[in-house]
Amino acid sequence: MSSFLEVSHVRANIEQYHILHDISFHVPKGEVTVLLGRNGAGKTTTLRSIMGLTPVIAGEITFKGEKIRNQKPHLIANRGIGYVPEDQGIFHDLTVGENMRVAMKKENEETKERMDWILDLFPDLKKFWNKPGGQLSGGQKQMLAISRAYVNDNELLLIDEPSKGLAPIVVEKVMDSIHQMKERTTILLVEQNFMMASGIGDRFYIIDDGQTVQQGQMNELKQDGVLLQKYLGIS
Repeated sequence: MSSFLEVSHVRANIEQYHILHDISFHVPKGEVTVLLGRNGAGKTTTLRSIMGLTPVIAGEITFKGEKIRNQKPHLIANRGIGYVPEDQGIFHDLTVGENMRVAMKKENEETKERMDWILDLFPDLKKFWNKPGGQLSGGQKQMLAISRAYVNDNELLLIDEPSKGLAPIVVEKVMDSIHQMKERTTILLVEQNFMMASGIGDRFYIIDDGQTVQQGQMNELKQDGVLLQKYLGIS
């Protein structure tokens, strides 16, 4: 089993605060790897460090065997890594269609095929194609954010808290969409909603106080009440 992404003993600061102390994990191709942990554990900072948005002060990050630590974000994106930030990152004043076109690296047959697939997956985006992004519902904005990352030929998607603030019925739709995307790409997911994380994740890593403290298969974690209570507060 090959690892697309290797994060090894990464440390990172935000201003004077030490956020990541020792983060290590690997993401195999074709799977959904989930980063779990309480609020403030360092999960979002980990994704931002991978994307070059938060400087790494120690450790290494490699993608498909090549070092990417502290490269410019656009260079990392050009390597085939898509990023869906926690705040979604859509342009509120642009229409759905304009948001999608701005996100495209190129327009070719492959991009058109992915666009058609996305619009079948998220029919609301087709319905509101000419509506400003800021006027969409929370769930529709999340669908647009995921679609913007997926429309390019990215081999790895980093998705941060896709269920945040969404109604349960919308969470189920987002879960289903990630399940389907898993057949086409590799995913590293940060998710606070354990029901969602355990429903789509293949393997997990738990981050606590900026360190990787546990790892394993998601099916095993579901049965481990001690770990769930200790690190996630789930009884």
